[in-house]
Amino acid sequence: MPEQDASAAAERPVFDATITPHRSLGQNGFRIVMTLVCLASIVSSIPFVVLGAWPVAGFFGLDVIALFIAFHVNFRHARAFERIVVTPLEVLLRKVSHHGREAVWRSNPAWTKLERQTDEDYGLLGLNLVSRGRSISVAGALSPGEREGFAEALGTALAKARRGPDYGAA
Repeated sequence: MPEQDASAAAERPVFDATITPHRSLGQNGFRIVMTLVCLASIVSSIPFVVLGAWPVAGFFGLDVIALFIAFHVNFRHARAFERIVVTPLEVLLRKVSHHGREAVWRSNPAWTKLERQTDEDYGLLGLNLVSRGRSISVAGALSPGEREGFAEALGTALAKARRGPDYGAA
């Protein structure tokens, strides 16, 4: 039984975070915006149709279609995410693109360090996990301020993982 407890403690995550790209417009907002744009296009095209310039209404329709496609692409890109899990035995970074392609990076926390690229005007511009000559970018979807907080939490988790499992924790 003690071996099982030790194994469970060594596999218990010290840090587990999922990063997704920020999108300021949700599905309900999208419906409202598209409804308003469609109504505005219809109302704006009526005078042109009445005057006999009916092709203008088609161009208003093309604008609505172009806006719909732009939002559709934006929502597809929102499906991308990064998941970082740190345990005393492993650092696991799983990046999934908006196409569903997955890239997995694994490392031992004892050999993993956090590399920061900072700019005095803009803050933390880049964050990389580095281990044995391999480097991978993390938290690219975060703003410099958010990335700074994330780097602090991840650095603390890496230090805690290097110390080993906490056998007293439940």
